[in-house]
Amino acid sequence: MTTMKTLVVNEPRSLIWQARPLPTPTAQDVLIKVIAAGICGTDIHAWAGNQPFFSYPRVLGHELCGEVVACGSATCGFTPGQRVALIPYVACGECDACQSGKTNCCEHISVIGVHQDGGFCEYLSVPATNLLAVDDVAPEAAALIEPFAISAHAVRRAAIAAGDAVLVIGAGPIGLGVAAIAAAAGAQVTVADTSAPRRAHVAKQLGLKAHDPLEADFEQQLRAGFGGKLAAKVIDATGNPASMNGAITWLRHGGTLVFVGLHKGDLVIPDIAFHKRETTLLGSRNATREDFTNVCELMANGTLRADMMLNQRYDFASLAARFEPDVINNRALIKGVIHFTG
Repeated sequence: MTTMKTLVVNEPRSLIWQARPLPTPTAQDVLIKVIAAGICGTDIHAWAGNQPFFSYPRVLGHELCGEVVACGSATCGFTPGQRVALIPYVACGECDACQSGKTNCCEHISVIGVHQDGGFCEYLSVPATNLLAVDDVAPEAAALIEPFAISAHAVRRAAIAAGDAVLVIGAGPIGLGVAAIAAAAGAQVTVADTSAPRRAHVAKQLGLKAHDPLEADFEQQLRAGFGGKLAAKVIDATGNPASMNGAITWLRHGGTLVFVGLHKGDLVIPDIAFHKRETTLLGSRNATREDFTNVCELMANGTLRADMMLNQRYDFASLAARFEPDVINNRALIKGVIHFTG
């Protein structure tokens, strides 16, 4: 085989198939055969033309599980046939953030599948340092390690511990991951989402309470779950400005508020509410290798499962035709995974 099948966003709202040359790994890279790929909100926004700092044409796909085909160097640390997951953040290693160990917020970060071509293709060559061995994790779950790692990073930022009263706002993939990981740490977790199907998913797949934050008695429901108190930790995973601006309402005095969902505009937080609580306000971006490793271990021991966020499956060969009707316009979609066959 000298060419491979590649799905390209040629321009906004246009997905086309291209035959591209099979990549040749450099000395620092590993060639992988893609087995499964997650579909992220970033991919959907990029297709629609709503992703800032995005250039076209682009091959999407940054939530990946693959099989090692070849190494550019005998010392790459992997062997052909080994199953791996991708850490898609390529950091510069030189900026202040990288030097302090915060590669997740590198000043010059390049994300595979966003800033450079990703894994909606049959083969991909990536830096060996951006791979994680996942032989003991099923491919479908391994493709979701990246979004779970973002959730794990937010939980770590919030310093969630056993017994903490935690409110997770937003039951999309990241919020679901946050709720699952916080619960696994022994926290008391309540989820808020305006979507009834998503609240039902929380109850069925995570076994947690979920409420509609627009209900008139939402505060009473929240306090009932936390022994009459508000949440000690609030993690907002919505990316919705109204939710983010009002999230402090549900935080007890002395509490911690973490924004993991991203909003492109400004936030307006009432200063009196912020100050009287002596609020600890944190942002959470991407994830580090430590988060990926932790998620991998939680998946391997069964604590985290793919179906905690996954509810749709697609075949790579038919994805171009299905992307708009079945992905973009699928109101039931929470998280989808693409399977590569053949």
